Amino acid sequence: MERLINIDNGGTLTDIVVGSGTDFTFTKTLTTPADLSQCLFDGLAKASTTIYGQEDLPSLLHSTRHIRYSSTQGTNALVQGKGPRIGLITDDPNLMAELRKGPEEIRLFDDLIGERVSLLPVDGDEESRARLLVTEINRLTTAGAERLVVAAVDPDREKLYKRAMLKNFPRHLLGSVPVLFSWEFTSDTLRSRRIWSGIINSFLHPTVERFLYSAEHRLRSYKVKNPLLIYRNDGASSRVAKSVALKTYSSGPRGGLEGTRALADAYGLKHVLMIDVGGTTTDVGSVLNSEISTDRRGSVKGVPISYEMSNVHSKGIGGSSVIAVQNGEITVGPDSVGAAPGPACFGFGGRQATITDVNLLLGVLDPATYLNGEMKLDAGRARAVITSTVAEPLGISLDEALIRMERTYAEQMASAFSGAIQDADTTTVAAFGGGGPMSACLAARIAGVRHVLIPRLAAVFSAFGISFSDISQTYETDITGASAAQIDEARLEMEGRAARDMFQEGHTITECGLDWTLVIENADGSMAKDSPFDETSTPQISDDQKALLSLKCTFALPHPTLPSNHKQSKSEAVAEGTRSVRSSADSVEQIPVYQLEEQAPGATAAGPAIVEGPFFTARVPAGWVLDISAAGDLLLSDSQ
Repeated sequence: MERLINIDNGGTLTDIVVGSGTDFTFTKTLTTPADLSQCLFDGLAKASTTIYGQEDLPSLLHSTRHIRYSSTQGTNALVQGKGPRIGLITDDPNLMAELRKGPEEIRLFDDLIGERVSLLPVDGDEESRARLLVTEINRLTTAGAERLVVAAVDPDREKLYKRAMLKNFPRHLLGSVPVLFSWEFTSDTLRSRRIWSGIINSFLHPTVERFLYSAEHRLRSYKVKNPLLIYRNDGASSRVAKSVALKTYSSGPRGGLEGTRALADAYGLKHVLMIDVGGTTTDVGSVLNSEISTDRRGSVKGVPISYEMSNVHSKGIGGSSVIAVQNGEITVGPDSVGAAPGPACFGFGGRQATITDVNLLLGVLDPATYLNGEMKLDAGRARAVITSTVAEPLGISLDEALIRMERTYAEQMASAFSGAIQDADTTTVAAFGGGGPMSACLAARIAGVRHVLIPRLAAVFSAFGISFSDISQTYETDITGASAAQIDEARLEMEGRAARDMFQEGHTITECGLDWTLVIENADGSMAKDSPFDETSTPQISDDQKALLSLKCTFALPHPTLPSNHKQSKSEAVAEGTRSVRSSADSVEQIPVYQLEEQAPGATAAGPAIVEGPFFTARVPAGWVLDISAAGDLLLSDSQ
């Protein structure tokens, strides 16, 4: 039996989904920031126990075709500004203005580079330029640069600088300060986009590098031959050596979007907004008429890059985001306590309040059933932290603090997706991740959305969404002004690269699908149009446009299918019991608790209620109605 394992590594929890045909086993484990490979193997060991009845990691690994991995570590690093300091070397005095042309670019440039810039002269002989280059490298590294990006006026000048570096710095010394050359990193001819891609990649690279090679080393110790695949932000997967760090940015949310598209198709929904609430961020994306909103040239924190990305934006609000008081107001994020020390109620030494602590004290979370009972929550620690950091600074009671913290958190979550609503009446919020189901209805009501869908696999839904990915590589060549013979030569060269890359992935190119596209770009780098490439015709472009030939080479992997939502006869949902939940500063109600897995399809109930699913808890406020679908998903409608 060949299994496919999907892993979504978050800042607080790591999700594992093991699929075989239509059967899925899933689990969660705490992320281990000091060594991310540890939580990966902890989770796999837990999954093997579920499958075999006892821990048997070797058997699980040797029955697995591929392990596909995605991580929010890069996204979290940029959100929190935690990463290496970058130095930039250029010989164009106009480059700084170009890279800092908008407020987003200015903010990101100041965060990643700041004053660590070296401007080299264009004139002078090669020897004098090389001496100055060495001096500038020493100056930048002394100023704290841990990685360097070289962005010269043309590829030949960059090659000259590269030769000078290798000649004057022994590899064992230069390797301690990695250097990225912008023209080598991507073929994108739009300079600012190409250089920004190199800068952001240099920032993200160490975050993923340490884990990936550690994980591959541990897999080899089990004599696993199939490579670890990295799930990318374009919805495809590839092996570690064939991926770049920039393509891992926001890769987890792309998995969630793929799963969201499957939900939209299964339920016949016109517009679905994904809100994937992890420990550090809420990621928002859109599926309209079964199409995932994507950008051929994506952006990171509002800064354009050279690669395709799903149109997902992240806001620093999650289950482990710090809720604090600043200038007399309650604030949420972007700082996060992560998994270590985690929320105060985890009992690992956390001294800052989070929404997890709030929901525990409100009664939404049961301290004995959190994470399916695998972690006991400490209400006393949560109470002490919220009292000292929020209630006392504001001069209010603990109960009032809880209600205001919950409201502020819901407002911040609503602000993360309200701008993407086109028509509130035809929009559904698909809420998942560990924190999504707890606050989705509160946030949806604030945003004016009346329908919320919480999938049965909500706690691991982005990991499940990775199941829809294939192994793929993309290539692009500028064919502006090229003759038919030159275009044929470019096609052969691209196909040859694809054959080599796919061979290294373990497949021949005859097993793959080849998708050729002609892309016309405007002078500013925006896309004018794209169409299937026709080798019998010559690209028609205006003087200020570029013609690009694109190739996507894909080896298809098995994908799951979701059952359609056929009509079910209605029945009353069966409550397991009741729970005391605070609804206001001076009111506590006894509300029913429903176990999602024990409800029959068609079961229905009115809020207020609590629904406990596998590894998640959903809050259904007063005025909302819950229905259980044929697939066991939770459908929520606001009746007010």
